[in-house]
Amino acid sequence: MSEIHGLFSRAVSFQGLLDEIPLGAMILDRERRIVAVNRAMEALTGFDRRDARGIRCAHVLRNVVCIENCPVERERFDQETAPCCLEGNIINRDRKKIPVRITVTPLTDVGGGCCGYLETVENMRHSGEWSWKAEHAARFGHLIGNSPQMERIFHIMPMVGQTDSSVLITGETGTGKDIIAEAIHLASDRAKGAFIKINCGALPETLLESELFGHQKGAFTGATESKPGRFKLAHNGTLFLTEIGDLPLGLQTKLLTFLDDKTVFPLGSGQGTKVNVRIIAATLRDLEAMVRSGQFRSDLLFRLNVIRIHLPPLREREGDVRRLLDQFLRTLAMQANKTISGFSPEALDVLLDYDYPGNVRELKNIVEYAATFCFTEMVQLSHLPDYLLREGRPEAESSSSLVAASKNRRGFPDEARPGPNDHLWGETAQGRGNPSDPTDPPSVPLGVPMSATWKDMEKQMILEALRLAKGKRGQAADALGWGRSTLWRKMKLLGLDT
Repeated sequence: MSEIHGLFSRAVSFQGLLDEIPLGAMILDRERRIVAVNRAMEALTGFDRRDARGIRCAHVLRNVVCIENCPVERERFDQETAPCCLEGNIINRDRKKIPVRITVTPLTDVGGGCCGYLETVENMRHSGEWSWKAEHAARFGHLIGNSPQMERIFHIMPMVGQTDSSVLITGETGTGKDIIAEAIHLASDRAKGAFIKINCGALPETLLESELFGHQKGAFTGATESKPGRFKLAHNGTLFLTEIGDLPLGLQTKLLTFLDDKTVFPLGSGQGTKVNVRIIAATLRDLEAMVRSGQFRSDLLFRLNVIRIHLPPLREREGDVRRLLDQFLRTLAMQANKTISGFSPEALDVLLDYDYPGNVRELKNIVEYAATFCFTEMVQLSHLPDYLLREGRPEAESSSSLVAASKNRRGFPDEARPGPNDHLWGETAQGRGNPSDPTDPPSVPLGVPMSATWKDMEKQMILEALRLAKGKRGQAADALGWGRSTLWRKMKLLGLDT
């Protein structure tokens, strides 16, 4: 055992001193091989000190920083006296990702030369600086928000993830119930298992029973082979039952039986199979009212309603509409290979005043529509769907304001469209681009009838771009904001490649 002499009146155990450090700590030699590991590092990584000794630290931490930005490999790091601090994630021996802060400092001998390194690793899950929201924001963009309602949900998500209790998620359509269910699964110890989803209202009762519980060969006409159900496929994972309010009464009884004994009985079989599955259910219905009317079993509601998460409608999430608009616009503009910096004041006023009955899903669809038809630096009023501009406005006022907007902005006018014999495109320089400059993007067709499909509109956009580019496909693709292969593929689909 290593000992420290000369510091105290008696020799002190070096390993005992290292174990008293509350952070994960290890000593490395010049080749970054592990010399000593403390008890906190063992608990954090899952590696016993005897297994870790002699191997390189990167094989224990398994951190992306170790691969891409190892501070020890940095030039002149050995001569620096200040420690280097980096943040990232490590993968422990159980294959769980843990957010950490890593600090590395050189150890010098009595002559001042570097003889090794001291590396400490702080678990950021135990720090107030880490939050579930920050870790999952990139994956679950629908959950962006700083409103008090969403902050409460973010706060309880880690605790919900670490239990095996049934969860009932309620909320209006489009609020993100599916996203919450998957987030709970990924925040749990079941993340390595399957996340299986089934819509209880999408199938007839007989087929739904087979999908959920499986069936044996010959159980019914057409059952030519045995099939495992969703419960069995979700073994050691999570089964998400969306639209649980649409589950027929007969299957409610069978689901209740499963929740009691965790045993699945396939159709046509008298032998049950034990499965380890967590149930998350979601609905937009009022289950308590359905219980009173006899449409939903009260005992099943009690079993599902162990943990309830209610997602508020978007109109009640103060400040979140603007954040979601900006986030979706950045993402969708990037996907469309367009440079769109934001919304004009007029467009933003309409978007912030709207109630969004379809909630986050509807908001995303609106932004996708606007990003599709926007060929300017900012989303204008004329790039928004027609129904937003009609919402709550007299027809005459709507018509006059939109005609005025169409004179100054590219895009579809929402009223006063050209007649069937007029030219398909706007005749002003602002409305149709500069014919002498093929790089000036064409405007969106103005004369497309209300009944036209997106293919009709896209075809006209391509034809106009080719006309302005004098047939040069590369310039036409650039004007449309597409790659050449995208333009070629679309032309082929629309029959324009002949």
